Amino acid sequence: MSALICGSFAFDTIMVFHDQFKNHILPEQVHILNVSFLVPDMRREFGGCAGNIAYNLKMLGGDGKPAGTVGEDFGPYAEWMDECGISREYLKVIENAYTAQAYITTDKDDNQITAFHPGAMNNAHEIDVTEAEGCTIGMVSPDGRQGMVDHAEQFADADVPFIFDPGQGMPMFDGNDLLGFAEQATWLAFNDYELQLMQERTGKTPEQLAEMVEAVIVTRGGEGSFIYTKKQRIDIPVAPVSAVNDPTGCGDAYRAGLLYGLMNGMDWETTARIAALMGAYKIEQAGTQNHIFTREEFAARFKQAFGYTFQ
Repeated sequence: MSALICGSFAFDTIMVFHDQFKNHILPEQVHILNVSFLVPDMRREFGGCAGNIAYNLKMLGGDGKPAGTVGEDFGPYAEWMDECGISREYLKVIENAYTAQAYITTDKDDNQITAFHPGAMNNAHEIDVTEAEGCTIGMVSPDGRQGMVDHAEQFADADVPFIFDPGQGMPMFDGNDLLGFAEQATWLAFNDYELQLMQERTGKTPEQLAEMVEAVIVTRGGEGSFIYTKKQRIDIPVAPVSAVNDPTGCGDAYRAGLLYGLMNGMDWETTARIAALMGAYKIEQAGTQNHIFTREEFAARFKQAFGYTFQ
């Protein structure tokens, strides 16, 4: 099986301010805010949901093809994808546009100030998923608004089962929009905060949403995850970690595990444990595409964490 992963590509520029923002922002003067932070530490990472999910799925041995729009500055990312053996067949370069960019400044209290430029991501609707050949499962992850709407409709019209993963795209949709996605999707994936927004905007509980799809997957960070099916709620434990360095991208790593399990016909208990272990690998490394393992290492760690093998 092959997965078509629709979503964003982005450059993440991460800077560290060796002090506390609160020491330099005067509450009574925020109406005339004009501040500058010296950031001695800076790194640039390859990111975006489609890129991150494809990277993680590739390490598991799954065939994932990301689909998205990028800018004329995409060259270094393209070289990285080629080095990792990730397909660029369904990427489209938008002329006179930048690849989406996130500029993140973090202080000593782990507070963040982020500026995000969507750039080429706004043209995501120019990707037509029906042109992808041989893909038997899909994913609609955060992207340009119209792109997410169109790709869900295209998957549904083509009878390709897909995961709807709204992520940070949730604010773009009202309750009717979200119910429309649920009616089209085969599976729904949220973190616990996103699920709360989904309930508030649609009036549907997780159990009610699970009646509309095959399963609702809910991640809860260090508290594990839930899988809601029409018949039951399955509790999934976290995988042990050696260190907690950077949670950014853990959700994308988890979703790659979901895709891998679904593509290989595994039950939910095993699928979600694979996903949990993917999140554990990610959280141990800074950046969203810097963790690495072999299939043999993953299998051994899975058995150690959960007491059985999944092959």
